[in-house]
Amino acid sequence: MAIILNLETATTNCSVSIAKDGELIVLKEDNTPGYSHAEQLHIFIEEALVEASLTFKDIDAIAVSKGPGSYTGLRIGVSAAKGLCYALDLPLISVPTLESLACQADRTEIEYIIPLLDARRMEVYSAVFDHKGTEIRATKAEIINEESFSEYSAKGKVLLIGDGAEKCKEILKHSNFNFLAASPSASEMSRLSNKKFKANDFEDVAYFEPYYLKDFILQTKKS
Repeated sequence: MAIILNLETATTNCSVSIAKDGELIVLKEDNTPGYSHAEQLHIFIEEALVEASLTFKDIDAIAVSKGPGSYTGLRIGVSAAKGLCYALDLPLISVPTLESLACQADRTEIEYIIPLLDARRMEVYSAVFDHKGTEIRATKAEIINEESFSEYSAKGKVLLIGDGAEKCKEILKHSNFNFLAASPSASEMSRLSNKKFKANDFEDVAYFEPYYLKDFILQTKKS
């Protein structure tokens, strides 16, 4: 039996869940444009434990969404996860953000699932999964144009899911494209983190870093 605390902070959704053997017990989250992670994350952790009638002593591992995503959001989530792992002597599990996002998709009559996160302008972070949930194209940053993902829409129905789906909707006009706005959630991390726990697939707490994918660029106002 494994009880895992899951943390998702890669986007505007500050999300915390507790799962037992991959089954969700408690979910606490707040998805607001202003990023509430710094204020809410530890509060949600405490509330989730209380609601589940658990303490930190009952937790077997900490899982964190590893990215890609918001630089600040990822830093907050990973820092919290590593701090808890150090303090409680627990293993650290990382869950790919786009794989977790893809788990929200209804796979009925869908051949391909493409989770997308907005990465400014017409750029997105994306990966491609088949209808069984197997990754068939690795995560990368790309600029959306009229030919994006055409090799998949030519073969069958494609679901584009995430906060990057809306900008794609304006450009990708093939009838096989379907679009769903969604945010990564700690709810979908439950099954993925449990699978890694059973495989002893843990991160080195001292050296683990978020998967930023692109270098962070500090933007300042022009004087």
